[in-house]
Amino acid sequence: MPTIISVAEVTPPFEVNQNQAMEFAREIFSNSFKDIERLLRAFQNGQIEKRHFVKDLDWFKEDKTFEEKNTAYIESAVELGKEAIVKCLHNNNFLTKDISYQEIDCIFFISTTGLATPSIEARIMNLLPFQPHTKRVPIWGLGCAGGAVGLSRAYEYCLAFPKAKVLVLSVELCSLTFQRNDLSKSNLIGTSLFADGIACVLVCGDESNINDYRKKKTSPSIIATQSTLMPDSLDVMGWEIKNNGLYVVFSRDIPNIIENWLKPNVSEFLKENHLGLETIDYFIAHPGGKKVIDAYVKSLDISVSMTDISLEVLRQFGNMSSATIFFVLKRFMEKDIPHGALGLGTALGPGFSSELLLMRWM
Repeated sequence: MPTIISVAEVTPPFEVNQNQAMEFAREIFSNSFKDIERLLRAFQNGQIEKRHFVKDLDWFKEDKTFEEKNTAYIESAVELGKEAIVKCLHNNNFLTKDISYQEIDCIFFISTTGLATPSIEARIMNLLPFQPHTKRVPIWGLGCAGGAVGLSRAYEYCLAFPKAKVLVLSVELCSLTFQRNDLSKSNLIGTSLFADGIACVLVCGDESNINDYRKKKTSPSIIATQSTLMPDSLDVMGWEIKNNGLYVVFSRDIPNIIENWLKPNVSEFLKENHLGLETIDYFIAHPGGKKVIDAYVKSLDISVSMTDISLEVLRQFGNMSSATIFFVLKRFMEKDIPHGALGLGTALGPGFSSELLLMRWM
């Protein structure tokens, strides 16, 4: 089965602790909400301690045009995306030797927080010596589910081409979508939650001589995936695209939706693979927020401890949309996980949708 061999993360340069972010929100929103102090509790209740942004907080205090924000997105996405690829292919934690750019057959690029044509991976290919026939698959619009979806598509590519080495690059610069003049509660909650993050994963086919360059004794092989779209749920999560850019849509019902919808979805997926929830050793979940993590635990009736790594990533980095699950995956891959252990990867995104991956450490 296609195997995840290496993963690297990049954090943008400006670290903002949650108290700083809360004071920023108080300054921006205090004249718009009579109950601002009650709403600001979201900054503390979410259990996020710090986040990283590509710009400092002062940059967000002045109005920016859509063009200015998107130009900043392209510049930072190319710079930080390139760094993530380099770190992934030259990774002493996971690789016994560097992987040449020439060996990469395909790049899946995942993002939902900016626009670029030519797409970001094409711009990066002009800076790194990839072979010119490398296939490019930019995927836009999957939000928080995008990282998991990228892994699923890379898995399918490596099934079709078992000698392949594939990169999945996620660049999410959520901060650059911030709208100073959007006085909705969705925007306030988004301000308490979202952050910038970049990550890159190397997925390799069965016939790519994995043992010649894999350092860890075991690595997660993807053995099955499932994509699910909930009908008539377009208004749960996403963007409204207006003259000034991307305006967040973020339903307060998301935790309730997860509680009622996720378990039948997961149970069906595991049953098709002749497994049950009790057989899962590790839960590799995109931490959409503290309430989302709580909803995972309640819906799936799993131990709270199974979400410890997801919660720690949320604390230290916030919700980085599609990149977040790669930060979680990296921490699992750094462990010495025994041969045969099973992991369930899950992420939820616009649509409303879910992406599930079944992994076995081999």
